[in-house]
Amino acid sequence: MTHPSRSGGQILVDALQVHGVDTAFGVPGESYLDVLDALHDSNIRFVINRQEGGAAFMAEAYGKLTGKPGICFVTRGPGATNASIGVHTAYQDSTPMILFIGQVGTDFMDREAFQEIDYRRMYGQMAKWVAQIDRAERIPEYMARAFQVATSGRPGPVVLALPEDMLVARAEVADTRRYQPTQGAPSSAQIDQLRAMLAQAKKPLLLLGGGTWTDQACADVQRFAEANALPVACAFRFQDLLDNEHPHYVGDVGIGINPKLAARVKEADVLIAFGPRLGEMTTSGYSLLAAPVPRQRLVHIHPDPEELGSVYQAELMIASGAPQAASMLAAMEPVDASAWRHTVEEAKAELRAWQEQPPIFKDGGAPLDLWQMVQDLQAALPRDTIITNGAGNYATWAHRFWRYGAMRTQLAPTSGAMGYAVPAGVAAKIVRPERTVVTFAGDGEFMMTGQELATAVQYGAGVIFLVFNNGMFGTIRMHQEREYPGRVSGTQLHNPDFAALAQAYGGHGEAVETTADFGPALERAIAFTRTHKLPALIELRYDGNLITPGATLDTIRRNAQAAKGG
Repeated sequence: MTHPSRSGGQILVDALQVHGVDTAFGVPGESYLDVLDALHDSNIRFVINRQEGGAAFMAEAYGKLTGKPGICFVTRGPGATNASIGVHTAYQDSTPMILFIGQVGTDFMDREAFQEIDYRRMYGQMAKWVAQIDRAERIPEYMARAFQVATSGRPGPVVLALPEDMLVARAEVADTRRYQPTQGAPSSAQIDQLRAMLAQAKKPLLLLGGGTWTDQACADVQRFAEANALPVACAFRFQDLLDNEHPHYVGDVGIGINPKLAARVKEADVLIAFGPRLGEMTTSGYSLLAAPVPRQRLVHIHPDPEELGSVYQAELMIASGAPQAASMLAAMEPVDASAWRHTVEEAKAELRAWQEQPPIFKDGGAPLDLWQMVQDLQAALPRDTIITNGAGNYATWAHRFWRYGAMRTQLAPTSGAMGYAVPAGVAAKIVRPERTVVTFAGDGEFMMTGQELATAVQYGAGVIFLVFNNGMFGTIRMHQEREYPGRVSGTQLHNPDFAALAQAYGGHGEAVETTADFGPALERAIAFTRTHKLPALIELRYDGNLITPGATLDTIRRNAQAAKGG
């Protein structure tokens, strides 16, 4: 049964509603005016961003937070290139997302018309599927496939180009059914094999990560870990798959890993990698597991069959979504765990020691103790607080010392994209206004997408922003001192007054330089966000020499000079 004649833009927006879309992010463009017009009368909230990179990051954060595709609209050419950073992040992070790009009309194509780009070529390696809709009557078909591809198997981004003349063309076409994500599931024989491997173990370890997780899947995998007395680690930036206060949680396997946890990964005789790709960051540069055949007996559970065996030849490979595998593992008859039960408490003690106050802050070693700042945050904020961050050494304070609550309380890019923190925080507060949201951002990180504070003010998103101001691109400076000691080049920053900048946008802002001043500043920020439903920013001004919890820049430089004989 066909539908009355509609424009392409109207058919597309109707399809979004069929597929349950409630929020879209974007920057308007003349290339998709008909879509904007159709959104006017829809039930979809269109969040207007200030730059397409911020819009794409927000859509990616929405996908992480909800498990549904994050929707982003941008215009052709410059809009599409700006948005590419969010698409790349969604791909590496296995996040469902759909990017819609206004495109030049079909009558102008292949002439290098104004802002024309072939998006199949541009996005080919960073999206699950890239297509262009040339006929209005095929919009429902393409839309159904886009949602299906974005959410099935290993989730990821889809890109659809929308020629301008197609959007204004009219067609009589029926809507489709709503999409239904599909995932594989383990066979009973595979669960039996996993159980047999576990029963023979002496030092097993469960490593969680990746996409497709739900609250129920997290609860099921927790039951599995408890029943079999398994120590549980979480892959890089997936620390919220198990409440970090849980007795079985033993730390994160990523950048700056606890050396004792790294040793446990290497020494494990059975390693159950449930969900992660086992990429460079999670494996410490492919050193925790040897490639292609690891020393550990490896069980690898992942939604994408093509990922299994692509780097590591696991002894047991299971193509499955997290909910499907977790439910079967929870129902599995437990094994005798007496051989390793003691390792859970031992590994937990090692984690607690790893999270103690670093020596550089003991006995008043610095005016602003960033470790104490995290303790103050933990004491003042609810357990379900959402923490967002991007890339940089400052993120260590969020990764190593913050104890994440239940899923989904961590939003951070495994792709290492700078500029993610601010848009992700704003998106999280817009989508989950009842939750407390705190963004950790370095000074370099903040300046990449800090204009999205205007979006936060416009939509009443009361995010608390912590800006770590050390006047440099800290991570690069650290590497610079290690490889080229004393030769500082290209990493110094001259920053604005971040507190004043927040006030200029319409939020609350203040700067902190001492440990004693942080707690009261945090109280004021919390009160402001709750009372005014607007963002608050605390600028943390501290010595850039304090580059990591374990080493100063001076120490790194001296060690490098000594190694080079200088």
